[in-house]
Amino acid sequence: MNILFNQKFRFTVGCAALLFVSLASSHLYTQSKTKQLAQQNQFFTQQEDFATLKSQISLTSNQVAQKLDLRFQNSLITQQTSDEIIGKQNAFSSQQDLLAASAPYPVVDEFKKYKFSINGSQVVTPVKLPSSKVNFNQGDLLTVLVNTRKYFQDYSSEDPDILRTGMLATQGVTIPDVLKTLDFMITVLKEDIANNRVTRLQDPKFINSNFRVIKWTAYNPKDKKQKQLRITKYAVFTHSGSRKKTSTFNTPIYSLKDSSNNNTFYTRYTKQDVLSGIYEPGGREFGKVKSLAYLTRTGLEEALMQGTILINFTDGYRAFFNVDRNNGMSYIRGLKATAQKRYWYFREVDAIKGYGYKIDAKISIKPGVTFAGDVLNIGLGRVIVIEHTKGGRKYLQMGVMADTGGAFLPNLYQLDFLAGIFKNQKEFRQNISQLPEYATAYFLIKK
Repeated sequence: MNILFNQKFRFTVGCAALLFVSLASSHLYTQSKTKQLAQQNQFFTQQEDFATLKSQISLTSNQVAQKLDLRFQNSLITQQTSDEIIGKQNAFSSQQDLLAASAPYPVVDEFKKYKFSINGSQVVTPVKLPSSKVNFNQGDLLTVLVNTRKYFQDYSSEDPDILRTGMLATQGVTIPDVLKTLDFMITVLKEDIANNRVTRLQDPKFINSNFRVIKWTAYNPKDKKQKQLRITKYAVFTHSGSRKKTSTFNTPIYSLKDSSNNNTFYTRYTKQDVLSGIYEPGGREFGKVKSLAYLTRTGLEEALMQGTILINFTDGYRAFFNVDRNNGMSYIRGLKATAQKRYWYFREVDAIKGYGYKIDAKISIKPGVTFAGDVLNIGLGRVIVIEHTKGGRKYLQMGVMADTGGAFLPNLYQLDFLAGIFKNQKEFRQNISQLPEYATAYFLIKK
């Protein structure tokens, strides 16, 4: 009986033990499987999130730059300090910056329509500035820096084009970086001028210590061998003119009336239409615009080409006139000036004017420290140093991109240097003969 009982007891205990082990193993397996699936799901979720982020960012570097810049647009509009803007920028992850920098950049035309894409790393690359003194007039550079910085402060909401980061987005440069650069240079120049000393901004060691130096290799779709930038020159020419039409001064420049803001009648007419006399007495649009001056045809073409003219009137009055609005017709590269259909209407101004979304907002600029270029794809307010060799010596010249023009949209292989105010073409050519036709260019971005 005891033996039988002991056998049954052992059998029962054994079955119970087997059942317990089985249940425990099942529970452990389920936990392990659940954890494994959770890890897999987490992994795939991370992968999907990363893929989504990469897809979104790699659409174009410019789209990323716009997304980054929009984060700061309200700050610009409310005129917050650069430090506040920079603080917000530092909140972005390095992963986003890396993806933005590696994306191709889509080049756009003046209507912001896609033209082609470039590999940013082939056009802009980090380097060190050569060890030669950087040349510029301290007071003039300070003026252009201050006026350009003020344009960002005053007109960011009205002119969103200046919030485009352009091709420097492929190097991780943002609009706050640009503003920080302008602010720092303004501070340094003010301190150095106040202390009556040569500015530190002329010292390449100071620049290499305080700025990222980014070399700009020219990209010309029609000439893939071009590596240096073509440096063209523009100027303000002085011309005689008359308030009334004469046999000598028979070519007009006009100003649009304020009522023309909501009336685009002027976009229907080419330069040739305008010069045929449609605004003159007896013309079909007489009275719709205001005549500012009458010049020679040469004077008009130089005014249209350069954007600004200094007119010495026969009555002794003297004033600058700057382009205001055009008829919306594109400038055709390679077509002679007299055959161009684009026509500009002018306004009297108090200084040489550069970039601006309207005439009353244009940046006042100075010769010798101003470049005109592709604002949409390179960017307003970029500080640029050009390097060229003359007589076996390297020369460095600094300026600010504070102007633009129809020949620069798009254009990643050329800058236009504001050379000065000249009486005639002969004087202009003598001056620019000392300047390079091609140069190596560098962007400076505050570290």
